[in-house]
Amino acid sequence: MVRMDRGGWFELFRRDAARWVQPGQWVDPPSVDPRTMVVLLLRHPPLRAMAWMRFGGWLRTRRVRGGPSWVQRRILRLYGLEVQPGAQIGGGCYIAHPSGCVIRPQRIGDDATIIAAVTIGLNKEPIWPTIGDRVFLGAGCRVLGDITLGDDVRVGANAVVLTDVPDDTTMVGIPARPVGSRGGESTP
Repeated sequence: MVRMDRGGWFELFRRDAARWVQPGQWVDPPSVDPRTMVVLLLRHPPLRAMAWMRFGGWLRTRRVRGGPSWVQRRILRLYGLEVQPGAQIGGGCYIAHPSGCVIRPQRIGDDATIIAAVTIGLNKEPIWPTIGDRVFLGAGCRVLGDITLGDDVRVGANAVVLTDVPDDTTMVGIPARPVGSRGGESTP
């Protein structure tokens, strides 16, 4: 669960950085020391976008007037990522290619993986999706409306998800439909 008061933005960012030590693998966040963090920031522009987002969230909690919106415009201009600073996004978020992504969730859990050109936003009503822990969102997918994606959900490239998705499900197609679970069972 995302909690800005416990550990703050820096600890959330440390968890984000831990995903970049060896992309595709998780390392223990406390093992990411300041020197490693600086090297990762210099090496990976998407991680810099996340650092700005976390910093903007910190500015929002401190009620720094104009600061979060300045950070939001900077992230969009420099990285092509449209995200609201202070959005409830758990630690360990990995956005592989931020350019073209629009991320406006009600909440995203811990250790989410977002590939490229993903849209998370509203459908008809101004209510945004709630996304669980360890979710994988493939390139170009759309997750829209007042829906909930459970934990360990995988959404295939270019899928359009418009309905709730239970835990441990893979969704593909337009509109998205379940195709199986990790247990190897096929779902109609």
